Amino acid sequence: MKGPNRYTFLPWLLMGLGAFSNIIHGRTDHPVLAGAGLLAFNSLYVSVVFASFNPRRRDTRYPLYALGALTAVTFAIALGFRGDWFLFFPLLSLASGTVRALRGRPLGVWLIAISGAAGFLSGQVDHSVSGSVGIGYATFLSGMVTATVLSLFDTIQELRTTRQELARSAVERERLRFSRDLHDLLGHTLSVVVVKAEAVRRLAPRNLDAALAQAADIEAVGRQALTEIREAVTGYREGSLSTELDRARSALEAAGVDPVVRVSGPPLPAQAEALLGWVVREGVTNTVRHSGATRCEIALHADDDRARLTITDDGRGPVGSGSGAPDGAAGTRGRSADPADPADGNGPGPVGGTGLKGLAERLAAAGGTLRSGPDGRRGFRVTAELPVGAGDMADAEELTR
Repeated sequence: MKGPNRYTFLPWLLMGLGAFSNIIHGRTDHPVLAGAGLLAFNSLYVSVVFASFNPRRRDTRYPLYALGALTAVTFAIALGFRGDWFLFFPLLSLASGTVRALRGRPLGVWLIAISGAAGFLSGQVDHSVSGSVGIGYATFLSGMVTATVLSLFDTIQELRTTRQELARSAVERERLRFSRDLHDLLGHTLSVVVVKAEAVRRLAPRNLDAALAQAADIEAVGRQALTEIREAVTGYREGSLSTELDRARSALEAAGVDPVVRVSGPPLPAQAEALLGWVVREGVTNTVRHSGATRCEIALHADDDRARLTITDDGRGPVGSGSGAPDGAAGTRGRSADPADPADGNGPGPVGGTGLKGLAERLAAAGGTLRSGPDGRRGFRVTAELPVGAGDMADAEELTR
């Protein structure tokens, strides 16, 4: 949700239409001076608001100086022309609420001062108690509401930034933990392998049977290490589906794609979440890298029997040979999201192949389906369906390892 910007406060200048109408119809004394005062007020009001939303100026003294000039002009035109011109006090208060340097107690004191002055002067000039109270109340309320709303959106932005920093910190800590675990695991294993290899070298010339026994031990240690590494990598790479959805939303926003995520239904088994998490990662990566989309919708609906996940974007659709075959013909939009994908030349990828084709094979082995193809005249859609019953997921655990 985006907060107010500098243009949000410009329509409030329409409150000055009454004074402008009086000038046009000749109901104001000294129309030239009145027109100059109206122009000066509008110019200073825009200057205060724009400076308050300018990252380079909002924390400087410029907005305060401009606000001081705006205050002087407001008092001058209100006392000089009276009537509708007192409505410029609420606009002065509204502009005051945008100035960051006044946030907190200084703003409260300032608003009480100008609202009290506006109400007093209005009552002295127009001799109307209700009008005086109305002007004073509107002046105070305009600035207070503006400052409160802007402070709320600033807090929301700070919370978002903090959440992103915490997420990055958590990822860094997890990577450090994984690297330490892998270092300890491989360090111990390789030490054993080196010792036994030296034993084989020493025993081979004089005791072949003992050397073969040591070689067999090396094979056993290697197989055990391979199993332990797979278990470590599985625990490291598999996260919850909600985590993958959060990562997808962050990746789409960073790429300038508007993300829409809808989730309904009961929680899914861990194995189903792991498989669908791969689909989310692959589909979103294709959208970011290849689609040129401006909007991507991820919808997950689950019941007691099946889960259905759809990823739809409004990009240019499949490129190359991707034709939307039922099993997920990938084309050039079917590149794998896995950094260890063979298609990227970095090593072995997920079990079952690469890209959408590999995911289709993995889901098929678990009793599910994966379809991909154009979504109407424009866009691309990936649809994954997966049974979530206990019996249907019996073999899926092995596929996610």
